[in-house]
Amino acid sequence: MLLTTFFPLSADEGMWIPLLIEKYNIKLMQEKGFKLTAEDIYSVNQASMKDAVLQFGGGCTGELISSQGLLITNHHCGFSQIQRHSSIEHDYITNGFWAMSAQEELACPGLTITILKWMEDVTDQVLNGVTDDLDASERDERIRNNMTVIQKKAVEGNNYRASVRPFFMGNQYFLFVNETFRDVRLVGAPPSAIGKFGGDTDNWVWPRHTGDFSLFRVYADKDNKPAEYSEDNVPYKPAYSFPLSLKGVKEGDFTMVFGYPGSTAEYVPSYHIDMFKNYINPKIIDIRTRKIEIINEGMNSDPLVRIQYSSKVAGISNAWKKWIGEIQGLEKMNTIAGKQEYEAKLTEWIENNESNRLKYNNILPAYKNLYEGLKVYNLVSYYTTEAIFGVEAINFSGVIRSLIELYEKNSPAEMIAAEKENLIAASKGFFRNFNQGIDKKLFVALMKMYDENLEQEWHTPEFTRLKNSVKGNFDGVADKIYGKSIFTDEIWFNSFIAGFNAKSVNKVKKDPLYKLSNDAGNFLSLKVRPELSRLSLEIQKLNKDYMTVQMEFDKDRIFYPDANSTLRVSYGNVKGYFSRDAVYYTHYTTVKGIIEKDNPEIYDYDVPDRLKELYVNKDFGRYIQNGEVPVCFVANNHTTGGNSGSPVINAEGHLIGINFDRAWEGVASDMAYNPEQSRNISLDIRYVLFIIDKFAGAGYLLDEMQIIE
Repeated sequence: MLLTTFFPLSADEGMWIPLLIEKYNIKLMQEKGFKLTAEDIYSVNQASMKDAVLQFGGGCTGELISSQGLLITNHHCGFSQIQRHSSIEHDYITNGFWAMSAQEELACPGLTITILKWMEDVTDQVLNGVTDDLDASERDERIRNNMTVIQKKAVEGNNYRASVRPFFMGNQYFLFVNETFRDVRLVGAPPSAIGKFGGDTDNWVWPRHTGDFSLFRVYADKDNKPAEYSEDNVPYKPAYSFPLSLKGVKEGDFTMVFGYPGSTAEYVPSYHIDMFKNYINPKIIDIRTRKIEIINEGMNSDPLVRIQYSSKVAGISNAWKKWIGEIQGLEKMNTIAGKQEYEAKLTEWIENNESNRLKYNNILPAYKNLYEGLKVYNLVSYYTTEAIFGVEAINFSGVIRSLIELYEKNSPAEMIAAEKENLIAASKGFFRNFNQGIDKKLFVALMKMYDENLEQEWHTPEFTRLKNSVKGNFDGVADKIYGKSIFTDEIWFNSFIAGFNAKSVNKVKKDPLYKLSNDAGNFLSLKVRPELSRLSLEIQKLNKDYMTVQMEFDKDRIFYPDANSTLRVSYGNVKGYFSRDAVYYTHYTTVKGIIEKDNPEIYDYDVPDRLKELYVNKDFGRYIQNGEVPVCFVANNHTTGGNSGSPVINAEGHLIGINFDRAWEGVASDMAYNPEQSRNISLDIRYVLFIIDKFAGAGYLLDEMQIIE
């Protein structure tokens, strides 16, 4: 009763395990309008939706939308691939890309997609031999050893990959067996003026008018199995692909999001939220603000720099803006005070029972002590990484460490030659998207911030030596360092690597950027991470007990596990919301809103002429709602990072949208779900089809889709 009083579970809150939908969720889903069964969502006996949902790359979701391996994800998820294929001559970022035949599809080396084959509860096997008397490190080692055995057994006799992941803070464990495909090709992407419309200004904001999608195709060998890229490969034939619905959405419609949410922390103590809200994130926000200012200045003055840095600045700014909104949301909901009130009630419940006192009385006091140390070491780790390794040339210099080690170990000549080739290949990708002038400005700005905003006792020794030698004048030393270092020019670097010999080792060790990189790496490895690891392991052990006591405290509540990059289901309804007093946002936007935002003077709001022409001529085809083409809609599904690109599914199991963001007012839902304002933002599938068909003239792609009128 106390738990539900202070932290009520909203009917639309939660990221649920597909395997357990039948047990915990399907009746409520059907009451909310879902017309299918749990077996339609997840099954190992028949084709189901889970066979069409995939992990795209390392951090997004995608879904299969044809029997020919065509998949759709967000534009921002595919952006690094779009950027990689772009040049001044072929600027796919600005102009978009559309393969008008299979032969024009572009290979994406290194890009993988992963599909779940099955999952199962392996808690008993993982915790075999794990007892309460083990210390944190012993417990962790035994669990890891057990997990290794389970994973190895799961992939015997097949080509799958397996992983075991903890749930409920280590109280439960599930095995995931996956199939990974390595031949993925770019099929289509709208220009950034559509796919990234509104840019960072509109990011995390509703109303939204961003056509955030891109298309890829999965290829397999002749037996429909994963294979390395080959011209002989054929389009993958999935067990299931989503039908696409033109019926649209209206307020109150059932929606389900199926994907790979990254990380949430719904059950942590108040100390955890305080650490990030008041101690770490404000400082990281400041340093990223400066990075964004410097990079944007360069991008606005040079088209090549825009191509080089678009993906980078998007990665920096996405979390930056999210953290800002998260702090505001946690403050608005008074989350820390609410957690503290709950902890006081929980403490009272524990102290009123002798058995509970023996088992749980030390949890919250121990948390307090551990977080005092953890917040310091976390800040040092985060800030050193953001400042020192936020300078690209410093970060890049670390690639040579492996070559140095080969020389110092007198390794065979063929191993050294192979490593030289690897480094020269790596340099091509790095320098292709590197601007020395911008990096030099980042060096000066970040060294100053590192000096001013981190206590001197946590400065790396090499930074301190450099600072003292130049008397803090980083402006004055930047030209000299960048004019001397081999890591700031592709020709210098490749020439140096080609002629690398035993004498070169000492020269590298004197390079100012390498010295900063190597010293910072050693500093983190030797002074910071061991203690950070120790504290984290102690907290992990407490977390298990803290989750247990919460479940005992409220036995009637059905808990959902925190997100951990495994396949999950969330469900809710299409729903607008009050943003603030007297301001109500309806549930969808249209192309009309894009035209209203048009501003050729601002890159992110420069609407393409072709889209304006279609709008003026009302050439909307079959993709209209109330006389307009819909663009985006909001619902109250519980989502987080990693859900980008997730399919949004209606009551009939048809694809109606592509999830891509959350509304600013509810972005704190990673730690505190706000049912009044937590909204996921999705791209309406009708706008996707409109752009493919009417804007791009790639209607042939629609022929391989199952479109429900």
